[in-house]
Amino acid sequence: MAVETEIKLSIPASAARRLPTHPLLAATKSHRQKLVNTYYDTPDRRLQAKRVAVRYRQKDAQWLLTVKSDAPSPGGLAQRNEWEVPGQPGDFDFSHVDNPKLRRFLEAATPELAPLFCTDFTRLSWLLAPQEGTRIELALDRGKIDADGRQETICEVELELLEGSVADLFAVALALQKDLPLHPESPSKAERGYLLAANTERKPVKAADAQLQMGMSSIGVFRSTVFACLMQLQGNERGARESDDPGFVHQARVSIRRLRSAIRLWRPLLPAEYVSEFDPRWSTLAGQLGDTRNWDVFLTEVLPPIGKAFPDHSDVQAVAKQAAIQLTACRKAAQAAIASPRYSQLLLEFTAATVALPEKKKPALTLFAPHSLNKRAKKVAELAALTKDSNPEARHDLRKALKRLRYALEFFAPLFPARRLQRYQQSAAGLLDLLGRMNDFAVAEHLVAEALPGHHSDLVRAWLAGRNDLLLGQLDVMLSEFLSHPAPWDQG
Repeated sequence: MAVETEIKLSIPASAARRLPTHPLLAATKSHRQKLVNTYYDTPDRRLQAKRVAVRYRQKDAQWLLTVKSDAPSPGGLAQRNEWEVPGQPGDFDFSHVDNPKLRRFLEAATPELAPLFCTDFTRLSWLLAPQEGTRIELALDRGKIDADGRQETICEVELELLEGSVADLFAVALALQKDLPLHPESPSKAERGYLLAANTERKPVKAADAQLQMGMSSIGVFRSTVFACLMQLQGNERGARESDDPGFVHQARVSIRRLRSAIRLWRPLLPAEYVSEFDPRWSTLAGQLGDTRNWDVFLTEVLPPIGKAFPDHSDVQAVAKQAAIQLTACRKAAQAAIASPRYSQLLLEFTAATVALPEKKKPALTLFAPHSLNKRAKKVAELAALTKDSNPEARHDLRKALKRLRYALEFFAPLFPARRLQRYQQSAAGLLDLLGRMNDFAVAEHLVAEALPGHHSDLVRAWLAGRNDLLLGQLDVMLSEFLSHPAPWDQG
C-alpha cells in the first residue's frame, strides 16, 4: 500500500496555457501522457458509500487496476491510501490490497461491479526538486469526465509529494498561486464523476462531524474540526457561485461561523500570529456573504405574512420591490467574493498554516474540553441575565454566545455520552430558534428602513415590532428551561 499525498488546484483554460512558462518549470523537461480511466461500482453504489474508488487506467500500452480510499480533501490537500497493480479490464483481483477488511469488502462486491463513468485527459507533467530531499510531481490535466453522455471539463493542476514534507508541497503550490489563478479543489475526479453519473441537482451541504480518534492531541482535534468546516464551505462554493438557491450561501456562512468559533475556542493553544492573520480574513468573507442571507430571509420568510395581511398596501409592495433589488445586488457581491482570487488564496494559505501547526501534548483534550465548555456556558448565563428587557442588542449577544457554546459542544460531542447531551442540545436548539426569529425581525426593521426610508415603512416596521413582542413573551420561559439543565460535560 502506498499513501498518496497531493494538492489539487483548478485553473482556467486561459491560464493553463501559461503554466509551462512559469519560472518554477522553465528549466524542467515536461512529459506528456494520455490517460483514460474507467471507474466501477455496484448498482447500489456501495463503493461510493464506503468512499472507495476502483478504476482501470490505460497508461500507454499498460492497464493498471487501482484502488483508492477517497479521503476528504480540505483546502485541496488529499492524503489517500492507494493500491495499484497491472491487470486487464474486467478482471478484478484484489489480492494486492493489504487491508483485510477492505479486501473482503471489494471481493464481496466484485460480481456486481460495472463501469459507471470515465475520465479521459492528457497529462503534462514535470518532476520538481526544489531542494535536496524534496521531489514533487506537478501535473497539468486537461480533458473531460463522461458519464453516459453527460460531460464535464477537466482542467486542473495536481501536485503530488514523492519525497519530502507536506510543507514543501504547499510551498510550491503557494509559489504558483502568486502568479496564476489556482483554486484549491475539494472534490476529486472520482467524486465529480459520481455527481455527474447521478445526474441529480446539486444541493447545499450541511455540517458534518469532525473525525476524532483516540489519542488525538487538542491541536489534532482542532485541525480535524476546521478541516471539516472547510469541507462544508467548499461543498457549497460552486452552488454559491453559480446558483441563486439561497441555501448554498447560508450553509457557506454556517461553515465560516463554525470555523471562526473553532479558532476562538482553541485560541489559548494557537500561535497568536495564526489567529491574528486568519480570523479577520474569515470575518471579512463572512461579512461579504451576510447581506445576501439577510435579504433572502426577509423576502422569503418575513415579508410574505405581511403581504398576506396587507395584500394591496402600496408600502408593502414598494418594500418588496426594493428588497428584491437589494437581494440581487448582494447576491452578485457574494458570488464575486466566492469567485475572487482572495478567497482561493485564503483557502490555500489557511490550509497550509493549519497543517503546519505545532503539536502540543498538553493540555489533554479531556481537560481542555470541559474547561472551554464551562467558560462558554458561564458567558451564556451572564448574558441571559441582561435580556430581561426588550434590548435587541443584548439578545443578539446572547444568541452569538449560545451559538458558540453549541458549536463547541458539537466539536467535543464524541467525548461525552450521547444520552446526556441530547436534552441539553435540544433545549439549546429551541432557544436558538426563538432568538433567531427575533433577530430576523430586528434585522428586518433595519432592512425596511434602508429599502424604504421615511414614514413609508411605518406599517411594515410596526408589524415587525408587534411580532417581536409576541416572541419576547416566550423568551424568559425558554431561557429558564435551558439554564436548568445540568452541564452534560460535568462528570461530577
